[in-house]
Amino acid sequence: MRIKKLRGHHRIWKDIETWKNENLKLNMESLKSSQRDHTKIWVSPYCDYTLLNSEYPQPKGKTRQKILAGLIDIYTEWKKQLDALGEPYYLKIWLIDPYFANSQVVCAIGDFLHFYDSTFFNPDQEYTARADHQIKNLPNGFNWECRLDEMHLSSNDLGEPEDYYDEVDFLTEKKAFEKQLKKPHRKTVSKSEDDEVTKYYSFKVGHAWLGSKD
Repeated sequence: MRIKKLRGHHRIWKDIETWKNENLKLNMESLKSSQRDHTKIWVSPYCDYTLLNSEYPQPKGKTRQKILAGLIDIYTEWKKQLDALGEPYYLKIWLIDPYFANSQVVCAIGDFLHFYDSTFFNPDQEYTARADHQIKNLPNGFNWECRLDEMHLSSNDLGEPEDYYDEVDFLTEKKAFEKQLKKPHRKTVSKSEDDEVTKYYSFKVGHAWLGSKD
């Protein structure tokens, strides 16, 4: 993967400020209707798709600090508005490491209050303690929980040979699928109401730090 070089940092910093200001206020009517909301880092180039096997670097230095400050400001304003509702709510900052550009602020109420509880896998306490020593500079004043950021595959993803253009395409995809399964992962199994069994394979790509305030 080729990493593109970033230019125009002052423009990016201005866009970060614009993104933050545009997301400080929750749309309460929309929230009450959908019962959940979130804001991702909609700042170019971090929200852009790239072609030709290349990607932009993750935010660093002053740019990362400004984005993090923006996430905290959004969290703070959302908390004030959610407190005013007078009902239970979910509100957390998700800091994704090392893919910091995927970080966001997420909230939920009502029937979706616990919707995000299982979004990230919760490792054992010993693992969490080890990770805690590896991660530095988490913002003060928050309660931080360590979770795993994972990439997921299922036993249904490969499909059947007839789903492909030809046998060569199927065998190529099958080889890539089997190669991925050789990497360290955890496996879970679920059974549908009609007894159809699906296996899920989860591969760790980093950490998710979930931050909240009492």
